[in-house]
Amino acid sequence: MATSFHNPSCQHCKDRFSSIFCKAEQCNLDQITEAKVCSVYKKGQVIFHEGAYPFGVYCINDGKIKLSHSGDDGREQIVRLIKAGDIMGYKALLSNERYTATATALEDSSICFVPKDLFLNILQKDASLSFEMMRILSSELRKAELKITHLAQKPVRERLAETLLFIKETYGLEEDGHTLSVRLSREEIANLVGTATESAIRLLSEFKKDGMIELEGKKIRLLDMPEIIRTANLQD
Repeated sequence: MATSFHNPSCQHCKDRFSSIFCKAEQCNLDQITEAKVCSVYKKGQVIFHEGAYPFGVYCINDGKIKLSHSGDDGREQIVRLIKAGDIMGYKALLSNERYTATATALEDSSICFVPKDLFLNILQKDASLSFEMMRILSSELRKAELKITHLAQKPVRERLAETLLFIKETYGLEEDGHTLSVRLSREEIANLVGTATESAIRLLSEFKKDGMIELEGKKIRLLDMPEIIRTANLQD
């Protein structure tokens, strides 16, 4: 069960200017601050389940979240990684459908919940916020189309290198400038790449042998960025 904590003001949130709410008018930010409910979710805790109905949107105050979809064979497929400042649950809310993915905390995370009626009401009257919402949806669609193309056309080795770059872009690096700032299991990495866990383990070992990365438990250090970028074969 999530633990509630004092609602931080949207106006003074450290991630305000990387969030959709950076475009909201001040009066609407005040309404959100007053109405939202903020909670802390422990690592591994589920925020919402695939198949459930949405009752609002979630804004990440701090932490890291994965959105995963369960395939026909029951295997997990990670469809999105979420960081502080991002929102989630909005697609199901806007389409008035059930969640198509499960949200799980990758580490202890503080998350604010904005009720459905308030969010939709503000979205209808705040043109800047509506435009930002359309921009986010368009960006997500483009990324989904690109991922489908890469799954169909790219070898697994290239997709793994691209996934490492994607994780770096999403969560950044630790103070040493090399270690990915998130701990993912080999299975989670495989689910991001879209391959079997055994294949991900084998390729990570190959990357290590080639001097591109260093592995220490769930820690992954990126040692040879030019070679990782070359291996990813990025052309978009």
